[in-house]
Amino acid sequence: MTSLRTRPLVLLLTLAVLSAPVLSAEDLPRAQPEAVGLSGPRLERLTEAMQAYVDDGRLAGAVILVARRGRVAYLRSFGQRDIESRSPMADDAIFRIASQTKAIVSTGVMLLQEEGKLLISDPVGRYLPQFARTQVAVARDGAGYDVVDARGPITIRQLLTHTSGVSYGSGPASDRWESAGIQGWYFADREEPVGDTIARLAALPFDAHPGEQWIYGYNTDILGALIEAVSDQPLDEFIQTRILEPLGMEDTHFYLPLDKRDRLATVYSATNDGLDRAPNPGHMVGQGAYVDGPRTSFSGGAGLLSTATDYARFLQMTLNGGELEGTRLLGRKTVELMTTNHLTDQPFRAGQGFGLGFSIVEDVGARGLPGSKGEYGWGGAYHSTYWVDPTEELVVVYLTQLIPAGGLDDQGKIRALIYQAIED
Repeated sequence: MTSLRTRPLVLLLTLAVLSAPVLSAEDLPRAQPEAVGLSGPRLERLTEAMQAYVDDGRLAGAVILVARRGRVAYLRSFGQRDIESRSPMADDAIFRIASQTKAIVSTGVMLLQEEGKLLISDPVGRYLPQFARTQVAVARDGAGYDVVDARGPITIRQLLTHTSGVSYGSGPASDRWESAGIQGWYFADREEPVGDTIARLAALPFDAHPGEQWIYGYNTDILGALIEAVSDQPLDEFIQTRILEPLGMEDTHFYLPLDKRDRLATVYSATNDGLDRAPNPGHMVGQGAYVDGPRTSFSGGAGLLSTATDYARFLQMTLNGGELEGTRLLGRKTVELMTTNHLTDQPFRAGQGFGLGFSIVEDVGARGLPGSKGEYGWGGAYHSTYWVDPTEELVVVYLTQLIPAGGLDDQGKIRALIYQAIED
């Protein structure tokens, strides 16, 4: 029986529990900015800047998450999920994350290496025989191209680092890629399994010899087909059971469950007259086939949908050295390997290299943006971005749906306004 003397204490504790924020299974712990070395008032500059983009009609809506030392200090939604229906953006809105998929699928490859099922130094042709011998299109002086045998086999590591020579079909032999129906990064409207698409892709001439250039392209889609071959599972099933479920990423999917369709943010395009709802429901620039499409092809390079809180859980796992909330997904040395620059003399971006799924900051001054050496991250075609700064124990996720973005400078502003808020 509770005594009269202890009842006030019990009441206070009960009120504290009831007033605490309710966290769902996918939430990282929350903290006031000052508890993790950030200034709350200075972070409000970020709030003001983002609201100005919405008020000026340059951005429909967005969600920003900032976590430091494992706790979320800033999570805000801005604007509208859908302008036409006047639906406000919510913190749990679901976005097409496009190339942010690459880091998750690259993690799947590293899981298979940790299980001894492959080595990233292996030739891809060992697991996907169509890649045992590949060809390269070499541009002639003036016009046209010649097709020659590749100087060596493509390795898994070259796919992870985008040095395989495979583009998105924009190289010298773009005519052959177009005839084969394989151009652009969008797969959601395809009615054939991704393995079949990749098998057809293997017969096309690539843009460079393996290992010679950094070329952005279908590399991670090929890795998705490789995962299916090695694991003997469909890619969506492998990613779900091996990465998403262990990390508690409950709102990350290749195709949207029908009961979540009202949470999907609408895609807009920047025009001279403001924002237009992106057209063509089945097209990659438009609303896409993630709800009503064939749900057949799983793009390892650009196919996932996610939320800011889900994606932050994945990034926090990497910042923790492969572990999250008692679940170890990867070994610490595997994460170190993924977040180390693997480029040698292949030109990339000033001050940056590339690891196994991420760009890596090598020289802060040469890059010319606030950050730290060793920072890693990437982004998506719909103008989303993310980064992890191990020096500052910082995770940032910015999700929006804008393609094309029309030269919007929001990403630079976000970066500057987050770093200016660090107090310690």
